[in-house]
Amino acid sequence: MADSTNPAGKVIITPDSLAQSANKYRTELLKVAVLSLGYALNYFTVRTGIRGSETVGAIDGNFELGPYDPYRVDRENINAKGRTLKSYFGSIVKEFDPNSVYQSIYGSSIVKGDGLKNVPIALQVLSLMAGKIGKSLLLHLFDAVRNDSGTKTVDLFNGVDTVTAAEITAGNIATTKGNLFEFSEAITSNNAVDLITAFCRAASDELLECEDGEDSKAKGLNLYVPRSVIYAYRDDYKATTGNSPIYDQFNQMVVEGFPNIRFVPFAGKANSKFMQLSQRNNMLIATDQLGDLENISVEKYHPFVLSFVATLFFGFDYESIDPSRLLVGKFHE
Repeated sequence: MADSTNPAGKVIITPDSLAQSANKYRTELLKVAVLSLGYALNYFTVRTGIRGSETVGAIDGNFELGPYDPYRVDRENINAKGRTLKSYFGSIVKEFDPNSVYQSIYGSSIVKGDGLKNVPIALQVLSLMAGKIGKSLLLHLFDAVRNDSGTKTVDLFNGVDTVTAAEITAGNIATTKGNLFEFSEAITSNNAVDLITAFCRAASDELLECEDGEDSKAKGLNLYVPRSVIYAYRDDYKATTGNSPIYDQFNQMVVEGFPNIRFVPFAGKANSKFMQLSQRNNMLIATDQLGDLENISVEKYHPFVLSFVATLFFGFDYESIDPSRLLVGKFHE
């Protein structure tokens, strides 16, 4: 792929160069959109090859050894607790001036000479736009609500908090089931340590003792919270303990007394009604990345303006809401 230059050495991004790059690097650009979820990928598991719905979940049942008896047979049924992991088909058609996008990458400077020879300018432009898709998905990972007639990322799928609220309404996440904790008061810098400690102590033994995965990203438990909760916890902890070695060592990103529980803040939870305690392998992001329905292309419908066209599958669900895999904290209102 080569971008044209004028005699003065100024870069001119042509429609053909962008279209060719979109076609040649389609797979890589689709990956850029997902990889632009950034740090969220450390705390969520991406399932690819999902176009529409797929059943996920865990097999449950009693598998117990007993004293040897050649005539004993356990005929108790095995329960498959399935959940539907759904990815929604999204699209975008965005008109843009290619040279304006170029200028946003390089500012007002003009790259000249040998520096241009091996620089795929068109690919950089497309990667920038594909990355914007991922940034929007990250921002609405928790608060998105599916709206068939919507036009934005927030309308594309049901985010973590939306799924959580629906399960609480349905009675599937409840205090009586052991997977819901309701805070009796608002979390502040005066009570955060006590309230978060009480929440963690309410988690089931199976959840607290979950096995670490082989992948270091999967180890331990994640406490998905608004950043304000971390600020309140740090302030309360420091007021109580002062500059203790533990505070200095961890910068209070773990819950005192629960070294395997780490705070994980997300900008999209700023106005959240919930916190979630779970492991990475229970937080599933659904996308495709393997089929031919997802695509990125550049079209020309206007003499001076191009259209960035992209389609992508995306969705979220828990693999399981069993108390051994999840504890939801509902904030006091």
